[in-house]
Amino acid sequence: MEKGMLSASIVVYGGAQQAIDTVNSVLNNTQKYPISLYVIDNFSPDDTADKLGEIPDIKLVVKPENVGFGAGHNTVLGENLGKYHAVINPDIELNCDALSALVDIMEENEDIAMITPRIIGDDGNEQHLPKRNPTFKYLFLGRLSRLGGIFKKIRKEYTREDEKIKNTTDIEFCTGCFFLIRSEIFEKIGGFDKRYFMYMEDADLSREVKKYGRVVFEPSVSVTHLWKRESAKSLKFLFLHLSSALKYLKKWRKSE
Repeated sequence: MEKGMLSASIVVYGGAQQAIDTVNSVLNNTQKYPISLYVIDNFSPDDTADKLGEIPDIKLVVKPENVGFGAGHNTVLGENLGKYHAVINPDIELNCDALSALVDIMEENEDIAMITPRIIGDDGNEQHLPKRNPTFKYLFLGRLSRLGGIFKKIRKEYTREDEKIKNTTDIEFCTGCFFLIRSEIFEKIGGFDKRYFMYMEDADLSREVKKYGRVVFEPSVSVTHLWKRESAKSLKFLFLHLSSALKYLKKWRKSE
């Protein structure tokens, strides 16, 4: 089968309507390049899989258990992916052909291995997400940014917020909520590290990808992210986040 230009995966765990809205926004707005869209249901505890199964233009995979974010996306490894593959959260909305725009940028720049656009909240403001490699300072002290002072300064340093980036810029940490990667590289490194059930797998992947090419932030393209920040509201998700942070720091401490 001839390899297409573009594929994407969305991992879902419940939240049927939001996932359906994301799927429809991707299908309706991706016009320049045909897209193969894989939706992986991570053993949702409700009827999400049944509802997604009613959408004709996706490839639905229903997992027998919740394997986590990264392992869920790894389900597509070995499938007929496009030259470029997008990882998309189920709370993302596209209002334009963002994916094709990113493909064109990567076609023009063969040294770019992975790219993420500007991420906008549903309030219309940019979500300043991490762009530097995580460190103990960024991961733990940066979480206290609401207290202001030095903690807010640390968070801004982590996200490079004060730089007000206006051009294609190399970054160290590419957010997992929405990015495009060369499928050849994604497959070569084996996708996400399955040791992370949730959180930090994107920071880890970014470091692996940088061995093969540039990881960049592209501010001229944007998507909307209905960010819940579960780890800031739930002890369960906070524990997962901190556990993954420690795994990340242990894995990469020799590279610091």
